[in-house]
Amino acid sequence: MIYGLLFRCVWATLKRFATNARRLGGELGMTAVLHTWGQNLGQHVHLHCLIPGGTLSPGGQWRQAGGDYLFPVRALSRAFRGKLVSALRTAAQHGELHRITWPGDIDNTLGGLMQTEWVVYSKPCVSHTESVVAYLARYSHRIAISDQRLLGTEDGQVVFQYKVYRDHDTQKVMRLSGVEFIRRFLLHVLPKGLMRLRHYGFLANCCRAKKLARIRIALAQDPATSPAAEDTTGTVCDGYPCPKCHRGIMRVLTLLPPLRWVDH
Repeated sequence: MIYGLLFRCVWATLKRFATNARRLGGELGMTAVLHTWGQNLGQHVHLHCLIPGGTLSPGGQWRQAGGDYLFPVRALSRAFRGKLVSALRTAAQHGELHRITWPGDIDNTLGGLMQTEWVVYSKPCVSHTESVVAYLARYSHRIAISDQRLLGTEDGQVVFQYKVYRDHDTQKVMRLSGVEFIRRFLLHVLPKGLMRLRHYGFLANCCRAKKLARIRIALAQDPATSPAAEDTTGTVCDGYPCPKCHRGIMRVLTLLPPLRWVDH
């Protein structure tokens, strides 16, 4: 239930800012990935969001963000805090936070959250396709801990490396008993059927092909040279854009296997 509220409140906050006529006044797109862990495998529930730097207006125009950042971080942080705390309070009133049983715990916890400054960590826009692909690859298929961070086992303990962001990204080593290591790892097994990677706005699965085509038209981008050339019918692409003219399509005619040299 908490994971679902997190997705909904993040999108509701960004959508509100995007549709505001004083900001971008249009439809935003977002791809969000749920992460539940920190470097030490503790519970640290958060979303990584990849957001194009502009909106699609109702009239079909592309409205580019005015600076390196999409929205003011301070205003975004406070709006998100208000939406999530309000959603949690509503869930509590409907008896959906059943694990919290102590009288007054809900009000005390939510009141404390509203008194704390939240910070939405925002990065500037990137213009390189490779950077976007690398970001998606890094955050969409990672589960709790990578093999590279596992250093070994010693006396029934699992030894692994972790990074302390508050200490200038210092690398440290942690040792946990096998049982505790497994307990922490299992904290991040998601409920069955929960989608941890979701798309919103003009990137939603139901309308992405149509609306991206409109955006490319608005950007005066030739469909034959843009990523729109990728086949959306489910068939395999049989050509590649010409690296010289960027208009023609290169097709595979034959494969040349490497020569096998034989020593005499």
